[in-house]
Amino acid sequence: MMDPNTLAGLILIVGIIFGIVVSIPIAVTIGVSTMLAAVPLLGLEQASLVTAQRMFTGINSFPLLAIPLFVLAGVIMNNGGIAGRLVDAAKVLTGRMPASLAQTNIVANSLFGAVSGAAVASAAAVGNVMHGRMVKDGYDKRFAAAVNVASAPSGMLVPPSNTFIVYSLVSSTSIAALFMAGLIPGMMWALACMLVVYLYARKQPGRLKSEERVSFADGMKIIWRAVPSLLMIVIVVGGILGGLFTATESASIAVVYCLILSMVYRTIKIKDLPDILVDASRTTAIVMMLVAVSTALSFVMSFARIPELISDAVLGTTDSTAVVLLIVTIILLLVGTFMDPTPAILIFVPIFLPIVTELGVDPVHFGALVVMALSIGVITPPVGNVLFVGARVARLRIEPVTGKLWPFLIAIVVALFIVVYVPVLTTWLPTTMGLL
Repeated sequence: MMDPNTLAGLILIVGIIFGIVVSIPIAVTIGVSTMLAAVPLLGLEQASLVTAQRMFTGINSFPLLAIPLFVLAGVIMNNGGIAGRLVDAAKVLTGRMPASLAQTNIVANSLFGAVSGAAVASAAAVGNVMHGRMVKDGYDKRFAAAVNVASAPSGMLVPPSNTFIVYSLVSSTSIAALFMAGLIPGMMWALACMLVVYLYARKQPGRLKSEERVSFADGMKIIWRAVPSLLMIVIVVGGILGGLFTATESASIAVVYCLILSMVYRTIKIKDLPDILVDASRTTAIVMMLVAVSTALSFVMSFARIPELISDAVLGTTDSTAVVLLIVTIILLLVGTFMDPTPAILIFVPIFLPIVTELGVDPVHFGALVVMALSIGVITPPVGNVLFVGARVARLRIEPVTGKLWPFLIAIVVALFIVVYVPVLTTWLPTTMGLL
């Protein structure tokens, strides 16, 4: 008869793979697989009870309240006319660069993604503003869509980031340190995209014109109009770093600030608030359900000693830190192609974190590489939600967009491996600011 731990692991693997293949929602797949895997370990009655208890425990967390609040702030900003102001500011910064409209798209996505914390919202908002302008200016519409898709996730690494909050809860790592650790990787992501656009422009000399030069005075006016939007990052991150408030408190301040800003801009009316709350609630429900079932999954895996078995297997194969990081990074890149970052972090971080920390890898550095690797998955087929949104904004199928996306993916993956093997890029800022 099969060992209960082995049987539980087999049920988990088969159940999750089956659910993904037949397109069952990932939260349902994880939840059902977890309960079934707990049966040979605990019995049917205890498995049902423990799974429900662990799901409730997983979301009964005050720090976790930061996620729905940041989601709400992002939805308010997405509906509050913020994107246009950030695009104008980005245009001032990139106006004289080769292929300046494409460069503007990248910078605007970085700014909007940092403010809203959502790559999908960034791809939709900035794409709607920029795609038509780029096509009208002579850009291949497939390339224009690829620029928007590739650059949208850069904001997921720049604080405040919901993905880092999830990692912090799983790893018990400082949120402030993680926020600062993601800043340089986020900039490297954007720079990798800008390099690809520059090389693209070099191959088409004279075809992709730069924007008309904006006078210094006009440029300062345009940037000044965007300052209130960008100020949210300063308030939220500065407050956390300064110890004025926690991440959860900063999220509530962000919501109030975004509401006031949208009212001042007169882009949101009282009658719009119910739709905004419903939109944010839908996203929050998905995230919270994933957190709940993934918490139960982590318990069952620990009970079955699955993380220990994987750790022994990996460390039994090699004790080289460089090789282990290579293996983990490749696994995360593959996982990201069919799973969103949140459930992937909740499932795989409890497995891999003990392995890498035993080899001396800093948990903050590991958090940055995990988030960056999984963020690449949101722009890759078959499940990349940012890819689907960007293609829909451009009114294209994903296949032609994917064809133009490969140079960006290669550049971003190169940037990822630089982050993986040069830990000072992620630890320097937190260390300098006394967070490590």
